[in-house]
Amino acid sequence: MEFSGREFWGLIHGMGAGAVFLLAFAGGLAGLWSLKPELVTEAGLAERIRRLKIGTWIMAAAAWVTVFTGTWIVYPWYRDPAPDSPKSLLLANPNTANWHEFAMEWKEHIAWLAPLLATAVAFAVTYYGKDLIKHQGVRRALMVFFTLAIVFAGVAGLFGALITKVEPVR
Repeated sequence: MEFSGREFWGLIHGMGAGAVFLLAFAGGLAGLWSLKPELVTEAGLAERIRRLKIGTWIMAAAAWVTVFTGTWIVYPWYRDPAPDSPKSLLLANPNTANWHEFAMEWKEHIAWLAPLLATAVAFAVTYYGKDLIKHQGVRRALMVFFTLAIVFAGVAGLFGALITKVEPVR
């Protein structure tokens, strides 16, 4: 099996960085969820916080890689002004114009919220460190931000996959 350069970058963008983002989210959310005083010993807290810091920063980095590769590598191929570009083909057909006018416009903006939120969570985990266990309200807020990051990334990924199904980048 061979990939073209565009297929390779599409794979890196969606399946590579996107998969790392998803895995880091699962681990990070589980780590935040279980960070309760009654569940963790002092020794366990130090180990858990170390893993949580690493995981949240990996998630943030994966989110940034996904958005950067999508915005500056894959997206320009989609927006190419040529009449046979995916954008042009979608807009030329009244049955598919909404895929660009709604889905792509939403996708290109909502995707940027995921790395911003993931970075905020990683920063807060690093800032609070072991003291995060004392601030259960902050922990719950971080779980909300973490979940919003994955929801926004999921919306962007879903729209991207559906748009690519309708009119792939060639």
